Amino acid sequence: MPAAAIHTEEPEPADSPTAAGTGPDLGGPPAGGEEDRSAVRSLLRLWPYVRPVRVRLFSAAGVAIVASCIGLVIPLVLKWLVDGPVADRDSAGVWLGGLLILVLGIAEAALFGFRRWLVARPLAGVEAAMRASLYRHLQRLPVSFHDRWASGQLLSRGTTDLQLIRMFLAFPLTFLVVNGTTIAVGCAVLLAQEWTLGLVLLAPVIPLVALCSAFERRFFGAARRAQDQVGDLTTVVEEAVLGIRIVKGFGRHRSQAQTFRRLTHELRGTELHKARLLAGIWALIMTLPELAIGAALVLGTVQVADGDLSAGTLVAFLSTAMALRWPVESIGFLLAMCNEAATAADRYFEVLDEPEADAADRKTAAAPAGPSVPAAPAVPAQRTGPPAEAADGIRFTGVVFRHPDAGPDTAPVLDGVDLHLRSGETLALVGATGSGKTTLTALVPRLYEPTAGRISLDGRDITALPRDELRALVAVAFEEPTLFSATAGENVLMGSYEAEEHDLLRALDIAQADFVHRLPDGHRTEVGEQGLSLSGGQRQRLALARAIVGRPRFLVLDDPLSALDVHTEALVEAALRRVLATTTALVVAHRPSTVLLADRVALLSGGRIAAVGTHDELLHGSAEYRALMAGVAEERTDGAAGPAHGDEGEQR
Repeated sequence: MPAAAIHTEEPEPADSPTAAGTGPDLGGPPAGGEEDRSAVRSLLRLWPYVRPVRVRLFSAAGVAIVASCIGLVIPLVLKWLVDGPVADRDSAGVWLGGLLILVLGIAEAALFGFRRWLVARPLAGVEAAMRASLYRHLQRLPVSFHDRWASGQLLSRGTTDLQLIRMFLAFPLTFLVVNGTTIAVGCAVLLAQEWTLGLVLLAPVIPLVALCSAFERRFFGAARRAQDQVGDLTTVVEEAVLGIRIVKGFGRHRSQAQTFRRLTHELRGTELHKARLLAGIWALIMTLPELAIGAALVLGTVQVADGDLSAGTLVAFLSTAMALRWPVESIGFLLAMCNEAATAADRYFEVLDEPEADAADRKTAAAPAGPSVPAAPAVPAQRTGPPAEAADGIRFTGVVFRHPDAGPDTAPVLDGVDLHLRSGETLALVGATGSGKTTLTALVPRLYEPTAGRISLDGRDITALPRDELRALVAVAFEEPTLFSATAGENVLMGSYEAEEHDLLRALDIAQADFVHRLPDGHRTEVGEQGLSLSGGQRQRLALARAIVGRPRFLVLDDPLSALDVHTEALVEAALRRVLATTTALVVAHRPSTVLLADRVALLSGGRIAAVGTHDELLHGSAEYRALMAGVAEERTDGAAGPAHGDEGEQR
């Protein structure tokens, strides 16, 4: 994932358009413009997830509306109480009225509690379903997507953003409906009691609508900036934790702390800007209705004094108006929460809208059939056994690759690669640093898609193979070994769904990973996050064991022995020859000893295959190959005086 750039200049203001932190430095797309977004449209995209729980959600809204309307009945009871029992000095009637108000209050509280019970469990399920959907989609996205996006941006979408969406579904969504209904019913009651005073109270409606519209537009930008900045901050924290050895080893804790402080300062500024916006709208929303209530009180008192209005009606009117204070005053922060949920939904669906790696395959499969072409012979999907005699091995035909974000004038990494690995052959791929060796190997299991050209396995175009079948045929070991927070055995068995314990032991033996048996719990020992409790060579041997545990038909090894000392390398190579004899293998090699494992050698230079032949043939016929091998040999000679035996020679 892209690393967060370390800056030392003063932080930008929170309102700066670049403060969102979603540019190329930290990954992720830039925030969308305000002119093309709609909070309602963004939130409506949540419906497929909400639909399974719609009955309980609508029931909760109905229960809350009933509870809120019960609150509006209380002022009517007060009117009857003042104009009746109080005016007539009927103490029994007063007690009856008080009891009725108590019952109504208890009923209102019980219904609101029931509403919360109705939505709590279903909405937790909605959040879990959305998180599972996001995780599943991330697993299916192409590697090029993960190259562009920072991990912190993805983590914040799966945690903070989903929490905001769940809070919206649980509270603002329901109470926007409930409070809107309560205000409408309350206004009708006010106008029915005394229409002149009702018009006074309704006078602030038009200014409030205009203020809320302006607030909604401004708050959206601040909410989007804040959520993107949380993603940037998450990325920095994650990288600092994962790279703690580098931070401590180079004494960079101060610069990392400076980066952290800068990002937290920007986030603090954005959050304060949001708080100022919310404080401003809330002050206006509270002030205007209070002024209207004050005016209605003065006018109503005059009418009571003139005998045009009963005291009970004025009490009921003012009590109804006070009951509407909360629904009106809540508009500000309900709109704020809705905007935060809308931006969270936008950020969530930015990831889900990215096409999966298999999307192109499905489109190809659904395309109308063209002219009849004889089908290639079917290749069974099992990974064991030697290749069939008629198999064609791996064939690259005119393969071109240019990174998707490369400029039009940028030279392609691979420019017309033509190469054929015969079935059962081991071919070493050699080239200078940056020549495109790793890129070429990544094209075989379709971690990346070639820009042009064709790659086939046993005569079948890899784009015509389902990815599951392709990756059941091809096993890969990368130069940088990646282990997971699991046991050593589980990390190895990730290479095959069907492998059993005897396959695990065989793979560990071939990879010379006998150190696993000396761990506290053998191959059931947890290796920790990224396997950092092991040495580099140990991690690399486990990664090699993972590649060979399933007896793959095609094997792609990207310099799999680079972290091993000379003695261990020789042992691994001797055991690896048995595996290479039963498979078709493409091996990226930098050392002469690794090259000697291969039947033939291909020299990659300038994005093309410059020469193909045996090791001896290229030594005699290619000056570039001789220079590469001579440089490696000199390095090996210079390093021969260092530690050279067993795990003790590997740097932890």
